Amino acid sequence: MAKILIVEDNALNIKLFCDLLTAHGHQCETVTDSRTALDSARRFSPNLIITDIQLPHVSGIELIRLVRADEALAMVPIMAVTAYSAPGDEERIRGVGANAYVTKPISVTRFAQTVEDLLAGEGQEKSGPGTGAASEGQ
Repeated sequence: MAKILIVEDNALNIKLFCDLLTAHGHQCETVTDSRTALDSARRFSPNLIITDIQLPHVSGIELIRLVRADEALAMVPIMAVTAYSAPGDEERIRGVGANAYVTKPISVTRFAQTVEDLLAGEGQEKSGPGTGAASEGQ
């Protein structure tokens, strides 16, 4: 069982993600206010962080930067789940430190596989686009 922190402001997405993750035996903690996400991550010590990118207050991109700059959390894999799918978005999001990029609406199978890949240590390097864990566009 892995501990997974979900940072998402949409209640339907939270339910979907938690239901999927719980069905795969994982423990979820959710944060709906991105301003508290870093403190929640420090307290929860997750094995994986799943974050939306378009969040009020602190964007998912800024949150990824904050996690990567935090000594205790820097090595935790991060999966960005986003409606952004314009050219260059994946590269930009991976460039700030996301290990995986999944577009909404999510493919349930791809979402679950990406989580398992990240928890298994696949794709945890922070190198450029097209490397590491699977993304929706591949």
